[in-house]
Amino acid sequence: MSSDSQEIRRSILLKWHESLSKYGNLFSSDSISGTSPPSVFVGSYNYPKVFVGPMVPPIHGDTELLDSPEKWKGRTLEEIVNFRLNLVRGIKKIPIEQTQGRYIENLQEVTMSSKPTDLDLIFTKNVSSNISIGGESAPFGPVGEIKSAKFSGSTSSKPIERIFYDRDMKAQDAVLKLYNSGIEISKIQKCFSIGMLGKNRKLVPTKWSITATDDIISKSIVEKILENSLIDTCKIFSHEHLGNIFLVILFPHRWIFEMIEAWHANGIIGFGSDSEDARGINHSPRIAGAYFAAKLAVSEYLLKNNIQAGVLIFREIRPEYAIPVGVWQVREGIREAMKQDPQIITDFNSALNIASAKTSVSKNEWIRNGSITNMIRQKTLLDFI
Repeated sequence: MSSDSQEIRRSILLKWHESLSKYGNLFSSDSISGTSPPSVFVGSYNYPKVFVGPMVPPIHGDTELLDSPEKWKGRTLEEIVNFRLNLVRGIKKIPIEQTQGRYIENLQEVTMSSKPTDLDLIFTKNVSSNISIGGESAPFGPVGEIKSAKFSGSTSSKPIERIFYDRDMKAQDAVLKLYNSGIEISKIQKCFSIGMLGKNRKLVPTKWSITATDDIISKSIVEKILENSLIDTCKIFSHEHLGNIFLVILFPHRWIFEMIEAWHANGIIGFGSDSEDARGINHSPRIAGAYFAAKLAVSEYLLKNNIQAGVLIFREIRPEYAIPVGVWQVREGIREAMKQDPQIITDFNSALNIASAKTSVSKNEWIRNGSITNMIRQKTLLDFI
């Protein structure tokens, strides 16, 4: 870990301990009363019997911002981490097949709510003020095992309510219907996770539901854009946030997609990448959920503009991205990039030169660690359909 990363982590931990010194009793008692954003969490540990529960800050009022990634544009890494740390996660161990019963149904009502919901939780023992900001997972605050829970004040979102009571609709179709109804992706992911969608409903660990939702939506969009005309020039879009640099190159080609990531660790640059053509991807991406999050964001742009293109994305993860906050930031970062005015370039090689120059990684390194040039050279039957 670089000195920059260590300093950022120290700063965040210092702020957290300052909060504890002022409000520690709110985070370390055997109960909590607050307004959930609303937010629920399904863990993956001990699958298929997992820890499930609401996330609640020790305050009442409008807390929606604490768990709404779509509203975090312009926020600093420190602000976002603190949003997460201020949510106390209540948990109960539940089999994934158990999507009914009072506790789960209350959580489903919380998830369905169109506004923050008041909750009162009593824990089996005092909550520890320990927090987690390490590893590859998004940070989270204190955790407590729930003894009893009181839920109140939820107001159902009508589009979600209709989908919830339609038990004949497949989960995939439900995800798409909610998306096309204008429901935010982070909200759809929570509905998917807490077992509200589909015929054969199950609880789905939060991190899996995020990837599944992005995958379902992006795949559906790509099927539509395959009918569109190809662009006739190259376009470069860029955006930087939270220590991530995103470069998106669109070029004249039937849909092919590649995302290459570069990250800095102990003075060495590591790489990861994955790609697909018009047939899609048939394996779990080596760069995990970031792949589908990026694919969704750029395919939204192509659909909105009624065009088709080849897509190459460079993501440079700088040392300033000291604490991972989730793949939502990839989706939202690229969405923001696609809102900018692009640079128009006549040929692909020049586009590669210009895009790579905006990073600290050379063009040759980007290309050597991906497969886009080989994909462009290879002609398949799909190119003649």
